[in-house]
Amino acid sequence: MASLKMCFLMYLPILLMTTGALGSKWNVTYSQNKLCALKGSTVFMNGSYTHPTRLNVTETFWLINPVKDTQETDLRNVSGYSGRVEYLGDEQKHFSLRLSDVNKTDEHRYCFRIRTNEENERWVGEPGVTLTVTDLQLIAPAEVTEGQSAVLTCKTTCNLTDPTFIWYKNSRNLTTNTTKSNEVHLQPVSSEDAGSYSCAVRGYEHLPSPARTLSIRYPPKNVSVSISPSGEIVEGSSVNLTCSSDANPPVEIYTWFKEMRSVGKGKTYTISNISSEDSGEYKCKCSNEVGHQNSSSVTLNVQYPPKNVSVSISPSGEIVEDSSVTLTCSGDANPPVVNYTWFKETTYLRTGQNYTMHMIISSDSGAYTCNGGNKHGHQSSTVVSVNVLYPPKKVSVFISPSGEIVEGSSVNLTCSSDANPPVVNYTWFKETTSIEKENIYTISNIRSEDSGEYKCKCRNEVGHQNSSSVTLNVLYPPKNVTASTNPSGEIVEGSSVTLTCSGDANPPVEIYTWFKVNESSAVGSGQSYRALQSGQYYCQAQNKHGSDRSAAVSVTLQGFQSVGVYAGVGVVVFVCVCLSIAFFFIRKNKIIGSTEQQTFKQDHLYANIAVTNPNTTSHPAMANQNEVLYASIVHQSATDSSNAKSSAGKVSISEEDEVQYASVRFTQTSADYSKDLQQNLLMVSTRPLCRTLCRVLKTTCSRPHRMDI
Repeated sequence: MASLKMCFLMYLPILLMTTGALGSKWNVTYSQNKLCALKGSTVFMNGSYTHPTRLNVTETFWLINPVKDTQETDLRNVSGYSGRVEYLGDEQKHFSLRLSDVNKTDEHRYCFRIRTNEENERWVGEPGVTLTVTDLQLIAPAEVTEGQSAVLTCKTTCNLTDPTFIWYKNSRNLTTNTTKSNEVHLQPVSSEDAGSYSCAVRGYEHLPSPARTLSIRYPPKNVSVSISPSGEIVEGSSVNLTCSSDANPPVEIYTWFKEMRSVGKGKTYTISNISSEDSGEYKCKCSNEVGHQNSSSVTLNVQYPPKNVSVSISPSGEIVEDSSVTLTCSGDANPPVVNYTWFKETTYLRTGQNYTMHMIISSDSGAYTCNGGNKHGHQSSTVVSVNVLYPPKKVSVFISPSGEIVEGSSVNLTCSSDANPPVVNYTWFKETTSIEKENIYTISNIRSEDSGEYKCKCRNEVGHQNSSSVTLNVLYPPKNVTASTNPSGEIVEGSSVTLTCSGDANPPVEIYTWFKVNESSAVGSGQSYRALQSGQYYCQAQNKHGSDRSAAVSVTLQGFQSVGVYAGVGVVVFVCVCLSIAFFFIRKNKIIGSTEQQTFKQDHLYANIAVTNPNTTSHPAMANQNEVLYASIVHQSATDSSNAKSSAGKVSISEEDEVQYASVRFTQTSADYSKDLQQNLLMVSTRPLCRTLCRVLKTTCSRPHRMDI
């Protein structure tokens, strides 16, 4: 069924045409099927048509590129055609399409469409009119070398209908007559043929081709050189040499020559700050790709002030302090230099061609220049350096950091000097010993052993010099602290031992403190300490940088006399009481008997006292160790008070003194009993007599609070 329907649709147009042919037939004829139009022009597409007589035409219009079974759009309604399309026709079934201002986008196939009073009776005139749009293009060589020929062609992309061409040069008619040919021949060409050419079609003169420039190439000619400014040329001014010529293409390369030597490039050769060396004959050479030509020569005559001013040094080579040096100034000038002036840096020295320095010193080092002048001006020489060599001097040592130097810190000793050439060798000395070879001597973690005098020695190729000495005083806390005893060896109890503390410190030890082992508080201070008891002692030494302690030393008081002495303390107490009573009566008798003649002035008291310890049986080794102690007690009269000022530890007895003697025999006692006796003796020691006994017994008396015998 589907295939039958398809066959019907395919043969339907044929049936319709056959049906229409019964009265007449469809036919559309175009005057031309291909049309070439000039861009911007107006074109007409003409033709005629016939149709079956039984049908009435209801509408005609134009289509572009019609496609079967697609939506048909009237050309007048197509975008881009509005205002440019006009339909023309008459009753004789002639039709025409007028399309204005055509352009390349209008290049399509245009067909005439007929509609009738019957929906299925309509017609499209195939194949229609194909429109091609062209513009005019002038084909011409870009360049033609003078003497050759040139052909100019006015070209289109399609064939216009019977065109007549018009030619223009520089917007003017090239020929008085028009020509059917689209070509113009120029033969032979010359530079006068160069210009802008274009072409047009008669009737469309307002639509010419784009202009095309015809360039005629020829080598440079009429080459010349001009100088500015004119007149006298003085050195220091600027001069321009300009080369000009006629050439096509334009001159690409300008080459300037002084004599036969090339000196520059470019149309203009500028000599700024002209000098005498610029004098001479100049010419230029112009070149393009066609050829070249030289100008005639011109002469530059330059006058100039002094130039190339220079300074020479005599003698040459190194300049050593205390030698003599002469500086000489010279220069080129026209006219010659008439005055020379010498400067050191910017300081004026003197005039004259030569400048001599006798016995040169280091301060003469510096930059020297001379200035030469004539009527046209002056010029300074380049700088000449006078470098005076001398051995090191002003050698000094700096210590950093400054201030106190504490053990453990780091210290830098820096050696500085004035020398030329610079110092190449530094040598450091401590006292007379070489220790280092650099300009900075660093002592890290400095020690007391580093204290001393330091100096450095600087050397260069001229000589050497030593610095003055600087002293390093390294401060450190006490160390190597020791305690010593005097007397040494075994000490008899009742005697005293002097302990002396010594140590190494900088600054010296400020505080000595004595301690007894296993006791928290100090027992004494000062460099020396008098020990009265057995035990282990040590000292602590301190300055502002720290402290250190000694090793402990032992003080041992042996018991050879201790028992007898302490046992006798009780006896001494008793004797003191007795002697005090006797002293009272003796003084009384002395006052009463002051008018009497006395045969002697000394009373003698002798006492023999035996003291036995009931516990001696517990010490059999000491049973037979009895000692006898004699004490001489002196009473001085008021008139002999000056004799009381005897040295410590000594008793001086004169014939005027009253002397009591006590003989005390001690039997060995126990330690506890001796201690009790010693304390009782201390309690009565305030009396002068008892103090004397204590001194004799070599024990210590202190102020008692009570007396208990």
